[in-house]
Amino acid sequence: MKKLAATCILAGAVALTAAGAAAEVKRHPLPGSDFPIAQAVEVTAGTAMVYHSGMTPRPADPEAKRFSAEFWGDTEAQTLSVFTRLEESLKAKGLDFGNVVKMQIFLVGVPERNGAMDFQGMMRAYRKYFGTEVQPNLPARSAFQVAGLAAPGMLVEIEMVLARP
Repeated sequence: MKKLAATCILAGAVALTAAGAAAEVKRHPLPGSDFPIAQAVEVTAGTAMVYHSGMTPRPADPEAKRFSAEFWGDTEAQTLSVFTRLEESLKAKGLDFGNVVKMQIFLVGVPERNGAMDFQGMMRAYRKYFGTEVQPNLPARSAFQVAGLAAPGMLVEIEMVLARP
């Protein structure tokens, strides 16, 4: 009996939340900066959250020696490839980059930067998708240098959290 009453109360609370509050995503810009990320993103109750697994690039040149730099491409090329794959995946779910509220980017260091990640290469690709006139919604975002990814030579993996109001 107690379990049934608790279930009814919970169901009523969910119904009130869904009926009484419009789903909303509020983005807080970085103070005094035009860097294309949000300082924070608020998502109200009644908004469905979608947690998208990390995606990695397709080979840039499948005919090149497997796992070589030519096979995968540089950081910018790999980031563009990952965003293309993510765009395809999101579209299939009825979402787009405007729904992204949180992003984590994992970058492997490269020899030409003495083992450091190529943050600028990633940013050149990122700016084509976020903070544009067509897609101004900025996610909260973190970028990390990691020791390695799923396959040798792979430099970029990106995972996202999206809000579907």
